[in-house]
Amino acid sequence: MREIKEIIHVYFMPGLAANPSIFEYIKLPEDQFEIHLLEWIIPGTNETLKDYALRMTRYIKHDNMVLIGVSFGGIVVQEMSKYINVSRLIIISSVKCREELPRRMIFSAKTGFHKILPVSLLDYIDHFEKFAVNDFLKKRARLYKKYLSVRNNKYLNWAIEHMVNWECEKPMKDIVHIHGDKDLVFPYKYIGDCITVKGGTHIMIINRYRWFNKNLPEIILTGKLKEKKEKLNQVL
Repeated sequence: MREIKEIIHVYFMPGLAANPSIFEYIKLPEDQFEIHLLEWIIPGTNETLKDYALRMTRYIKHDNMVLIGVSFGGIVVQEMSKYINVSRLIIISSVKCREELPRRMIFSAKTGFHKILPVSLLDYIDHFEKFAVNDFLKKRARLYKKYLSVRNNKYLNWAIEHMVNWECEKPMKDIVHIHGDKDLVFPYKYIGDCITVKGGTHIMIINRYRWFNKNLPEIILTGKLKEKKEKLNQVL
């Protein structure tokens, strides 16, 4: 009699201001995994990151699931995992503790510089696309317009505030961190133990999706990537 595999439920949390379409190219074997996409919700007035994370767990419908977060979404899933049973916690293009934050964010937390950032500029992406002067800028504008659709100012101010002021002194046990060595948002030089994606940038979940489709199943199942296979895929 053929053995029936138990389906592993995998929940994905997008990055700051991003919608779930950043995962549109991620494909996992359907006989083994089922993908669930989480979306940002608008925070309540004076809502803490911990309370927000607890509220987000309402959208988790399975026990012992895999929780994957990108960028600020990686910070949120770490907080969510404190309230639910997670079989595997994976962060991508994110940080595991305050020491991994870029120094400009630590400086901003001390000075409050981030509070004067014009987050409403995201509303001008539509106009930027119209006036872009070359194909590269037009392509980049379309990319931002497609994936960065969460433009609520209350959410953006809240997210930036809690990202730069995240209180986490040391990495969680057994967390799996996937990071690109060309990430400019969270520079690789500050990142500790991680699975390195050679040439990977902060948006590698989109433009390096083939790497993830090939390697995520193994990472989900084992929590690591075999050294020989990892090196091979970095060359490809």
